Amino acid sequence: MDKSLFRYIWRHSRRDQLIIFAVVLASLPFYFASLDLPRRIVNEAIQGKAFEGGRETVRFLDLGLAPPSWLGGARIQFFEGFDVSRMGLLFGLSGLFLFYVLINGGFKFWINLAKGALGERMLRRMRFELFSYVLRFAPDTLRTVRSSEAATIIKDEVEPIGGFIGDAFVLPLFLGTQAATALIFILVQSVWLGLLAAAMVGVQFTVIPRLRRELLRLGKQRQLASRRLAGRVGEVVDGMEAVHVHDAHRWERAEIGDRLFHLFDLRYKIYRRKFMVKFLNNLLAQVTPFLFYAIGGYFALTGRLDIGQLVAVIGAYRELPPPLKELIDWDQQRLDVQVKYDQVVQYFAAEKLLPDGEPATDDADGPLEGPLKAEGLMIADPHGGTLVEGAAIELPLPARVGLLSEGAPTAGLFARVLAGRSRDYGGTVAFGERHLADLPPGLIGQRFAYAGVEPVLFPGSLRDNLVYGLRRRPPDLTPEQRKAEARRIMEAMRTGNPVESVEGPWIDCARAGASDLDDLDRLLIEALHRIGLGEDLYRFGLAGRVDPARDPDLPPRLIEARLRLRERLAAQNMADLVEPFDPARFNRQATVAENLLFGVPTSRALLGRDLAEHPAFRGALDAADLTRDLVRMGERIAETMTEIFRGLPQGHPLFEQFSFLGADELPDYEALLTRRRSTARRMARREDETRLLALPLAYIEPRHRLGLLDDAMRERLVAGRDTVRAALEKGGDPGVAFYEPDDVNGAAPVRDNLLFGRVNQTAANAQARVMEMVSAVVDELDLRVAVERVGLDHQVGPAGRLLSAPQRACVNLVRCIVKRPDVFVVDGGLAPLGEARARAVLKILLDGFAERTLFVTLANERDAEGFDALIRFGGGGATVDIVHDQAGTEPAVEVVEERKVAKVASRVAS
Repeated sequence: MDKSLFRYIWRHSRRDQLIIFAVVLASLPFYFASLDLPRRIVNEAIQGKAFEGGRETVRFLDLGLAPPSWLGGARIQFFEGFDVSRMGLLFGLSGLFLFYVLINGGFKFWINLAKGALGERMLRRMRFELFSYVLRFAPDTLRTVRSSEAATIIKDEVEPIGGFIGDAFVLPLFLGTQAATALIFILVQSVWLGLLAAAMVGVQFTVIPRLRRELLRLGKQRQLASRRLAGRVGEVVDGMEAVHVHDAHRWERAEIGDRLFHLFDLRYKIYRRKFMVKFLNNLLAQVTPFLFYAIGGYFALTGRLDIGQLVAVIGAYRELPPPLKELIDWDQQRLDVQVKYDQVVQYFAAEKLLPDGEPATDDADGPLEGPLKAEGLMIADPHGGTLVEGAAIELPLPARVGLLSEGAPTAGLFARVLAGRSRDYGGTVAFGERHLADLPPGLIGQRFAYAGVEPVLFPGSLRDNLVYGLRRRPPDLTPEQRKAEARRIMEAMRTGNPVESVEGPWIDCARAGASDLDDLDRLLIEALHRIGLGEDLYRFGLAGRVDPARDPDLPPRLIEARLRLRERLAAQNMADLVEPFDPARFNRQATVAENLLFGVPTSRALLGRDLAEHPAFRGALDAADLTRDLVRMGERIAETMTEIFRGLPQGHPLFEQFSFLGADELPDYEALLTRRRSTARRMARREDETRLLALPLAYIEPRHRLGLLDDAMRERLVAGRDTVRAALEKGGDPGVAFYEPDDVNGAAPVRDNLLFGRVNQTAANAQARVMEMVSAVVDELDLRVAVERVGLDHQVGPAGRLLSAPQRACVNLVRCIVKRPDVFVVDGGLAPLGEARARAVLKILLDGFAERTLFVTLANERDAEGFDALIRFGGGGATVDIVHDQAGTEPAVEVVEERKVAKVASRVAS
């Protein structure tokens, strides 16, 4: 970034700044005229100086231009005006004053709007540039950068910079010219009063900025403290599991409290200093009117200044302090923002960034071929200790290479070097004639893949993460798209943002060897099966939801599978294992709420206990005369639960089994029941009824077994379905996807659409037996691939936390494999899988990279089977061993280590 904030602003907003400058200058004549009108109103209209000599009328709005005599001197008349009386002149000049007020207000409105838009555009540009720098952080920089700090800088710390950018040039010009105009006007009326005003202005501009220097130092400390606080909070959130495991809550609370105290102390000092400066500034601003009234009044009494001029001078000075104060505040803001900008520039220093630029096309430089050559290789550990010094390696590629350094991190550090993830090495590393250090980041991202110990997944679907390495082909905008998105594209061009739309086919299917997105899904599913995630993907698919727009052929096939499943269950005398949904029957395996809604809620307002507070739902229960009985059920549940759970510790399995009440809710419900017993029913509080009503909505008789539902109540609940549905549909969107016997429910999981019912909870091992039958039907109708495609939409959560560690590792490996890299480096990427599974996956990788280059860090030599070569690190050097040669001939491998061999021999001799 540019070292100078003002140079940065001017370079990117010169055109807009000049336009605003022109408007500011155009507004000054109107501003000067508005200052002169009070004098004319007092002198000409009120005191009647315009009507001296016995005149009854004067000419008003006589508009013309009289050029100097050397230009001819002939007056150019625009409007001759009209004659007005003294009263007419008073109202005319007053109306003209109001007109100038509106004109000046219009100028201010346009200028403020324009500089506001300018500031927002520059803020957008700056944030995008900083995000671009984040994407260019060198791999070694990423090890020390806190993500929360970078996010805080982009989101919060540049916010005041963006607010200042619009004012950087415009505000001093606008306010400065206004103040200068007012000061010139005062000088025109009275030189002494003008000099007095100028002197006070000089004092303000000299003393106040000096007093604010301490504010800058404190502001810098506050910014650094706030950034460190954000970083520490981010660390605690990321390490929350360790906090819980080790019960470190009190320490973390105390540590954050200490940081907040220091931040409070800094902010208090800033406030104390700032308001002291503001007090002094206001004092100076109020002293000047006192002098004006005293000295100006003296001049008026002695005849050296008329009343109109005094009124005009006082009015003009009333316009002088606000812009002066804003100019002083602008100067303070300038210094404060410059400190913030300097820190941002320092945070995103050039030495922390990778070179900019990437190849124009994927195949611009061709595949990486030729031998791996390393000369004078030097690798140090993170603490500066030398692990490898002066080693030289030459190895023919493509090859499957194991990296060994038992008991030392050398293999892992060299793997990061090979993958372009670290530039902290000495010597040269080259693939053929291409030096690794000279390869652009874009080419490294296309041709290399790296699987580390801690895979990085992003929030989104499984598919989004698997194809992440293929999202590098921006779609071309059609003329229709450019027309529809003209404003977005224009703003993007003005702010240096990308004009490409996020909509459209970004995925490069050809890179993965697929013809289209459907073919790509097939390849992803096959890869997940090979890596061992097939069953997990199938389970994700059963728990996923059907998107008819994405796969219109799937719903009718699911209906067919539903019917086939019922036939199979009936044929094997297993029909009692699933109680189907029937519009005319109560489903004993479903909750009371599910039976009333007879569908799946799509609105959060209809989920859980919020359902009891939903106005339409409550109205439907009242209309169906169900509210009172359900509240009584709630009372019985609350009485039973408080009696059973009284004295049980928090976390007892019974709480999870019944799931009505939490341990912390027991005292509240005990107090509620006490109120209900002591208060007449008609006086009962509605919020108590709502809390009681929420309890039976989650009730399932076979699970909870409290004997609260009889046949009559079940029939009444079924009868209330139509009332509930009508009430919810009355407002438009019902917020529920209702069950239809001959259709697929888009809000329900695939599993529920296949069962169209609930598994019998009273039958032994019913869940496993039913799911086994479901899998058999799915395979019989060749639906497994379709279900697994739904599984690709499974959400992985923030950082992939909804997946297990082995699942995250497998997803990361498939993501690397699917983009078919020329060089694939696996550095601990198999560690989360466990020893047996890691060996199986390693064999899969070795088979899949028979014609490409694969580097794998190995824990020991027992895992070296199947590799073409091994690179061993030890004793400060490296050796290359050829394990076997597929072609049957031993390849030429040169290992140059003369200096290291001599050094080792010297040590042995000594």
